[in-house]
Amino acid sequence: MSGLLNPFRRDRKRDFASGDGEELLASKVEQVLATEGATARSSGELPWRTAFGCSVQLLRHQNNDTILAELARVYVRDALRKWLPEAQILELSVIRDGATATVRLRYRATAASSRTRSLSIPIAR
Repeated sequence: MSGLLNPFRRDRKRDFASGDGEELLASKVEQVLATEGATARSSGELPWRTAFGCSVQLLRHQNNDTILAELARVYVRDALRKWLPEAQILELSVIRDGATATVRLRYRATAASSRTRSLSIPIAR
């Protein structure tokens, strides 16, 4: 299966770049985590699918404590389980350093893939 890669960019044929396999999965993971999902404080970023996305944006400008770290971990885990079940989470942790918390994610495609990918998401205080 193939699809458009995010962020949108042009390929050599002057069309939107598309990909498949691990490259497409990485693009989908980034899309899920970067899209603001509907919460009690927000109606969601996509008007046609308001629930799609992750609630991690709620944590911006909050106190960087253990509660924030656990909420970030849970929000990322739940969003990926709901919207991208084909991404098998291998490691999910939150690193707190001063005023910054960074979500570290390591995942792979569930379909017998041995290659893993990593992603870091900074959450600034």
